[in-house]
Amino acid sequence: MFFVRAFERACPFVQAASIPNDCASKGLGAVRTATKRAGGTIANHGGSPGKRLGVKKFSDEFVVPGNIIVRQRGTVFHPSDNVKMGRDHTIFATIPGYVRFYKEKYMRGERKYVGVVRVKGEVLPRDVAERGRDRFFGLANLRTQVEDSATPV
Repeated sequence: MFFVRAFERACPFVQAASIPNDCASKGLGAVRTATKRAGGTIANHGGSPGKRLGVKKFSDEFVVPGNIIVRQRGTVFHPSDNVKMGRDHTIFATIPGYVRFYKEKYMRGERKYVGVVRVKGEVLPRDVAERGRDRFFGLANLRTQVEDSATPV
C-alpha cells in the first residue's frame, strides 16, 4: 500500500484505482503489454549456397586425366590407383580409364577407395603378383597395348 501512495504522489494524474489490486499489492506499477508479437529465431538463416559436393563420376564411367571424380570435405573416399587428391580433398583422375570404387578393412572398420583402371573389366585393388605393376616410377605407360584378358566384375 505504501507503493501506491508513493506512486500517487509521483504521478498525480494517475489514480490508484487504475492500478489493479493484485499488481499494486505486489509492488508492481503499470503492467506493460507487448506491442509486437515474438518473432522467434531461424535455424539456418539460409545464408550460404550449397557447395556441390559428392560423387561426380560413378563406377564404370570413362574419365580423362583431370576429371573430378569426387568432391568432398575430409577423406570420405581415399585415393587408390591412378588418381590423386587435391588440397581440398578432391579426387581426380591421372590417366584415361574407368572409375572403380571398393572397400578395404582398415583397423576396426572399412575405408572406401576410388581408383581408375585402364581396362573396363579390371578389378581394384590390383593383384600385383598376378597382373604385374601398372605404373613405373609414378608414371603409367599409355602407349602399351592393354590386354583384354581382364577378369569381368
